[in-house]
Amino acid sequence: MWQRIQTLYFAIAVGLLCALLFGNVGHIIDPEAGSVGVHYLAKLPYAVLIILSFAANLVALFCWGHRSLQIRLAGGSCVLLLALQIWIAIDYFTMDKSFVFAWTAVFPLVCLFLDLMAMRGIYADELLVRSASRLRSSKKHKK
Repeated sequence: MWQRIQTLYFAIAVGLLCALLFGNVGHIIDPEAGSVGVHYLAKLPYAVLIILSFAANLVALFCWGHRSLQIRLAGGSCVLLLALQIWIAIDYFTMDKSFVFAWTAVFPLVCLFLDLMAMRGIYADELLVRSASRLRSSKKHKK
C-alpha cells in the first residue's frame, strides 16, 4: 500500500526520526577546544523518546492492513513527539549560551505534523471502507 498518502507520511517521519538517531542536537562552543557535537542519543530522555517514536512509526508503516492499530500507533507517537519537542524547548531555554542547538531540533515537530496527517488519512480510509460495506450490505438485502 505504498500508494496511500498516509504510508508516505509514515515513511517520511521514519526517515526524519532516523536522522535524529544519528544526528546532533547541538554543539558546545568552547574557545579553547572548539566546537563539540552532542548526539541525541547522548541524553537518555531524548534517546528513549526518539527510539519509541521511531519504533511506533516503523510498525505503523508496515501494518497497513490494520487501520485501527495504525491510528493507535500514530496517536502514541504524537504524544511521544510532543513530549520530545517540549523537552527540547525546555532545554533550549535553560541551557548555557555556549550550547547552540542544531536545526534538527524542529524535526519532532515536523514528525508530529506528519503523524497527524497520517491519522487523518487513515481515518478517511476507514470511513470510506465502512460506507462502502454498508452500501454493499444494503444491496444484498434488497435482492
